Amino acid sequence: MKNKILTLTFALLFLFQACNINNNDAIDREINLTEKASKLVNADNLFGLELFQKITESDDSDNIMVSPLSVSLALAMTYNGANGETKLAMENTLKLNGLSTSDINESYYNLVDALKSLDDKVLLEIANSIYFRDGFEVEPDFISTNENYYDAEVDALDFNSPESVETINNWVADKTHQKITRIIDNISADNVMFLLNAIYFKGIWSKEFNTESTAEFPFTYENGTTENVEMMCKLDQVDYTKNDLFSAICLPYGSGNYNMYVFLPESGKSVTDIINELSVSNWETWTNNFAQTDDVDIKLPKFKFEYEKKLNDILIDMGMGIAFGGNADFTGINKNGGLAIDFVKHKTFVDVNEEGTEAAAVTIVGIRYTSVGNNPEEIPFTVNKPFLFVVTEKDTEAILFIGKVSKPEYEN
Repeated sequence: MKNKILTLTFALLFLFQACNINNNDAIDREINLTEKASKLVNADNLFGLELFQKITESDDSDNIMVSPLSVSLALAMTYNGANGETKLAMENTLKLNGLSTSDINESYYNLVDALKSLDDKVLLEIANSIYFRDGFEVEPDFISTNENYYDAEVDALDFNSPESVETINNWVADKTHQKITRIIDNISADNVMFLLNAIYFKGIWSKEFNTESTAEFPFTYENGTTENVEMMCKLDQVDYTKNDLFSAICLPYGSGNYNMYVFLPESGKSVTDIINELSVSNWETWTNNFAQTDDVDIKLPKFKFEYEKKLNDILIDMGMGIAFGGNADFTGINKNGGLAIDFVKHKTFVDVNEEGTEAAAVTIVGIRYTSVGNNPEEIPFTVNKPFLFVVTEKDTEAILFIGKVSKPEYEN
């Protein structure tokens, strides 16, 4: 990692760093954030890593991917309506201690603006919206803050009409380029507001895989069985590292502002062992040890999957329990109170193929009434067992996506 005016670590999800790229057309742009913004990135990294660890502990799905940035942004908008102990609990859970509300909002505004305009060869879109029940009174400051800092679309809907469900789902489908088409199936009588974040990412590898080189190779599942899967193949010069726990490569997109890290467990180790060691300090150590290496023989499975998770229990376990119960204080949304978080739902999509990566994430926070109412020697890198992947931006090290693949599958 190169020195920056401010060193940041916004880890998780599609980790891409600056791998040396010979591209005369590429423009290497850098992001320099303020000290407060760098603290926000560190907080998001810490929250995202812990969130991913807890999800993998509680979910035995073969393939898991989350977007810490999406969850953080949706909860940050919600945080603007919290007060008292509820606000403190959300600060602790999101690791935002030491930052004022204005620091948080301004830093997110600057970060998102920089990420979206960074690389002409990578499409990154981030959108926010708030829908509330027609007739429900919302504090003007809550609306204006989320409009001004999160560019949130704010609309009142008739929650009693089935058309409201379709309005929300259509927004999700539009903002994710139809990769995620539904986030809710119904609206309950006590729901008064939904806060949504959507992220869409499409990055082309700096050096694409040749489709003619794709072939079937054995992949060993966590239960020990082996099956042939489609693997993309190339011999390339990439950033690489190896230790007792894993070997790993860094694959850049476009001009190199965004990258994907692929972590392959060493013999006798598992992807769970890597996930268990995820921490901000380990992450910094690992990424700092990458070095450009010639002739890495890469065999990487193609994979495409969707993932969905209700995050209530995870967030409660992380310290946000008060926000879901009868003692929640969201008087910043409505001065009369009586509101709590009903649910936090997260849904993702990812497609990794010879051309690059397409990914999307949606987070929805439902608010309810609390009562009705050497030829160098070739280095083999064959990803033939469950692995971890992370997509990041190189200057902020912001983690856009992070995932585990235990059963790579691909359907056109």
